[in-house]
This record gives sequence, structure tokens and C-alpha cells, in this order.
Amino acid sequence: MSADQPATAAPAAAAASGTVHWIGTGLSTGRSGLSLVCERARRVVLWDRTAERGAARLAALGLAGRAEVRAFTPAALAAGVGPGDVLVSMLPAGEHAELLRLATDKAAHFACTSYVSPELAALAGEAADRTRTVVLTEAGLDPGIDHLLAHDLVARGRAALGEIPATAVFTSYCGGVPAVPNPFRYRFSWAPYGVLAALGSPARHIEAGAESTVPRPWEATRSLTLAGEEFEAYPNRDSLPFVAQYGMPDHWRLDTFVRGTLRNAGWHTAWKEVFDTVSTGDQRAVRALAGSLAARYPTTPADRDRVVLSVALELRTPAGPSWRGSHLLDLTGDAEESAMARCVCLPVAYGVTRILAGALPAGLNRAAAPGDTGRWLAFLGAHGLGGALEETTTPSGVPA
Repeated sequence: MSADQPATAAPAAAAASGTVHWIGTGLSTGRSGLSLVCERARRVVLWDRTAERGAARLAALGLAGRAEVRAFTPAALAAGVGPGDVLVSMLPAGEHAELLRLATDKAAHFACTSYVSPELAALAGEAADRTRTVVLTEAGLDPGIDHLLAHDLVARGRAALGEIPATAVFTSYCGGVPAVPNPFRYRFSWAPYGVLAALGSPARHIEAGAESTVPRPWEATRSLTLAGEEFEAYPNRDSLPFVAQYGMPDHWRLDTFVRGTLRNAGWHTAWKEVFDTVSTGDQRAVRALAGSLAARYPTTPADRDRVVLSVALELRTPAGPSWRGSHLLDLTGDAEESAMARCVCLPVAYGVTRILAGALPAGLNRAAAPGDTGRWLAFLGAHGLGGALEETTTPSGVPA
């Protein structure tokens, strides 16, 4: 249990009305997920900068006429939300708190794909107490599907070895990359500045049994072979809070615990210009380079993206028995839907259906809730990700 989850049972949620407000229609809004919401909800309202833009996006997704479209302003949304409605924020993470406040004021529910910030966690607690509002977070790809796969492996490992003390090696790497690598080994499908700025944030993880902080994450880049293909991976942000979130037991000694980013082989060399600029700390220079890169390496309608997610857990015991499990998600987009849109949108759409069904409690929820992982993975497997997701397991007693 993480620090932002209450120890007592959450109150039952307020009844859902059947109306879903989908806010934002960027590249993470995919046909598969939005179509599911349109099928399950009584009414769907799509909010975009203009109604015309929203209608065009619906048509591009093959969903013309399946939802109402509205021009988004805070006042218009506030006037349109009623008790029991579900607000789905596909906006940047900085916009979530204000939308959650609105949901709470209106006795509505809230869902997003982003990480839980301290502010969002505090607001979720208030929402549960005031209006029995459901707050669903971390219901995308990363965070989201990665959490589901991690919970699954931890549960399987514990079942295989029981209470035997073990040394654990856990890695989780995720990346959206070009299906056909270009010389830069990357194409930008959203604001490049955010990608570059993230490289300036230190990464904290566990390596060789000790905490390690890397001021410049790219300096910890390593080669990674997945299904015979070479990639590059590096740690990202702060991995340590997820030790508790994933339920790692105390009798496992953590040799390695890292969550990070995956890139095509050759990325580290191709991005030297980026690293040199980010290293200066000059944000004006970083923004200028971001603008240049956006023009030089955009994602065009002819380009296909690829999502690769690798989650692995290895357990070693002093007596000899060992266990290893891994999941590999490898999906390439097509003309109908990008891989990223499918992987981000499907989990949050399923979460919305759970809210509509009254299956989630009031307060803070994540997609990877204890005891509910199998249900989410079964849904994703049945809705287009089953063929892209491979699982391998080495049973206990067999050397890993």
C-alpha cells in the first residue's frame, strides 16, 4: 500500500449517471478506447478547442456522430457537468487538479492516465469524503499497463517461492519509437521540449543492492536485448516509490529495481547534440533546439509508431531455487490507430466502464489495484493487445 492510499476501506462511490465528458482529443485519444466508451456510456460529450475540431477528430477516428461535440471552456464544462457524470482528462497533467475540483464540486467522477501527484492525492481524499467521487489515475500505458504487468509478476513470484528469502532483480522499460528507425532514432508526435526537459531530471533507482541517483539519466544508458532485437534503455525519474506500490515483500532483497525509458539502438549516439544542450542548463537553448527538432523529425501521416514495454522480475534464493517471469508488449501502429493511442486510451476507457458499472470505490484508484490485475489484463488481451503481449516464466527450482 502506498502512502497516498488510506488504510481504511474506501466508501462506496456515488452512482454514475451514464454520461461521460471526454476532455481533449490529442494523439493519445485512440479509436479503440473512445469507441468502447461510446458503446458503454449512455451519453458521451467530446470537448475540444472548438466544436468543429472535435467533430473532425471524431470523423478521423471513424466515430462521426457517436458523441456530442462541444467547444471547451472552463465555464462551458462547468455548466454541462451533472452529478454522477464521469470527467476524463486527456489534457496535460498540470490541468488535472482543476478538473478534479470541478468534478468534486459537481459530485461527478474523474479519470486520467497520469501519475498521482501529491496535489491530486490530497484532492482525491477530499473528493471521497465530500461527494463519494471516484478518482481513477495511472490508467494508461506508462503509467498503467506497466503497473499491471509488474503487479502480475510480483504476485506470481510470491506464489512460486512463498516466504523463502530471495534476491530480486526488477526492470521495467517502456518506449514509443519509430517502427522504422530514422537516423535520429526518434520522431516527435508532441511537444519536443517536454521530452528534452525530462532528460534534465535526475533518476533514482536501485543498482547492485544500493540506491543510486543519476543526475544525467542518459549517462546510465545500457544495451538491452528483447526477443533477439537490440535496444537502449536508461533510468527515468524516481523508481523507489514503486517498490511499495508493487508490493515487494520485505523478505526480498532488492539487487536491482529500475523503471526507465526504452529507445531504438543507436539513440545514445544520435542524440549527442541534445545531451550537450541539456547539459548546459540553458532553457532558452533547450527550447530553441526543441523547436528545431520538431521541424526536422516530425511524425507524419505516413509514419508508423511502435510501442515496446518490457517488464521482468528475477528471484534468486541462497538454497538454489529461482524464478523468472517477464512480459513483453510490442505493438506497431497502423493506418487506423497509432500504437501509442491504443495503449494509452484502452486502459483508461476500460476504467471508465468500471466507474459506470459502480465497480470502483470512492477516492483514489489506480488501474493496477490489488487483486484486480487479472481483470484488467484479460480486458486488454481481448481488445487488441493480446497478440502483442508475450509472457515467459521459468518455474522455481529451475536455474534462471
